Amino acid sequence: MIDIHRTHYARQLQEDIVGQQVRIGGWIEDVRDIGKLAFVTIRDVTGACQAIVTGDSVQAARQAQRQSAVIVAGTVQKSKAKDFPVEVKVTEFTILTKAVHPLPIDPTGRVESAADKRLDARALDLRNPRVAAIFRLRSAGLEVVRDTLRSEGFIEVNTPKIIGSASEGGANLFGFDYFKRKAYLAQSPQLYKEQLTLGLDRVFEIGPYFRAENSHTVRHLTEFTSIDVEAAFTDYEDVMDIVEKVVGSVIQEFQQSHRGDLELAGGRADMQFGKIERLSYARCLDELAKHGEKLEFGDDLSDAALRKLGEMHNGFYFIMDWPLKLKPFYIHEKEDDPRLSKSFDLQHGYLELVSGGRRLHDPEKLKSRLVEQGLNPASFAEHLKAFDWGMPPHSGWGLGFDRLMMVLTGSQNVRDVVLYPRDTDRLTP
Repeated sequence: MIDIHRTHYARQLQEDIVGQQVRIGGWIEDVRDIGKLAFVTIRDVTGACQAIVTGDSVQAARQAQRQSAVIVAGTVQKSKAKDFPVEVKVTEFTILTKAVHPLPIDPTGRVESAADKRLDARALDLRNPRVAAIFRLRSAGLEVVRDTLRSEGFIEVNTPKIIGSASEGGANLFGFDYFKRKAYLAQSPQLYKEQLTLGLDRVFEIGPYFRAENSHTVRHLTEFTSIDVEAAFTDYEDVMDIVEKVVGSVIQEFQQSHRGDLELAGGRADMQFGKIERLSYARCLDELAKHGEKLEFGDDLSDAALRKLGEMHNGFYFIMDWPLKLKPFYIHEKEDDPRLSKSFDLQHGYLELVSGGRRLHDPEKLKSRLVEQGLNPASFAEHLKAFDWGMPPHSGWGLGFDRLMMVLTGSQNVRDVVLYPRDTDRLTP
């Protein structure tokens, strides 16, 4: 019976264990046959190691197809190879599963494959060290986000993804039949997280959401991961501070503890991060006008306008105090100028990463705003009733985690940082 268990990962093979017996599990990346012995490069999720195969096992190594899954056992010894300080002198070489050639892509990355081919073979694509590094970083980033928000007193929650009405009054929802009723996939947890501040005070959720936008861009997906936060007794600048802490903590963690993966993924290990510049919408209009982009108060900022702002303000920057008419019904107006809203977006260049603001907590104001935006308050009855139970003032935001990962890994397409992306064309694998 074959023992399929490993004792060490490739990264754990160091000079301090020379002379020890080890078992390594992974896949064959290269085989160099020099007659009576073979040098086999075996890779696992942590890195690569070199195995020296002699005797009866040489023939098996010689015939092994690259990318086949193997388990090898042997003794760790010092290596003369420049890429490996130690190697494994093999006493047992077992092919567990053969890789059938030709493979759809080259997972070593030496031969480039088109993005669609890579996504079609995503599981194999993850054997590419650069691709694997992106998803190790993604996992580490989510851990940091959770730790940071918990340290700020937030409770993690899970809200429904099957809902009975449009959560924000928008049209970009996927509808389907739900036991002879109409249901939708949630595009955000907005209304639920607001209600939860009633008793839980500070909540956050990390989850998938769905938007039926017919967009064909490098930054849009129909299924995306969002980090959503809502906090009672806070104004919008308070939760902007929390955005800074979350994003700054992720960048710091990547640079201090995951620098190797960051560089391998193509991210900037020297990215500077401090207090994020806060620009008013009005200031943005003035700056754009000076650069030939004429906009009227109340106009949304186009991609072209945001690209110009991104050139003027390198890295991350906030745009705050947007015109109220550009924001959803639940956003609070500024008391000193009701044309403006207590809202903000976090940008990196032209890319919007976060949208947030202070929410209306007065039920009468909320109903009036719904009517102003052409929405029927009766459709939001389930939500509105919570506001009659002593709703506290509250603010919050939603962060597109996939887009943040794009920025931090230097990726040019959001699909590169999502395992199995869903867009207007892709429903498999």
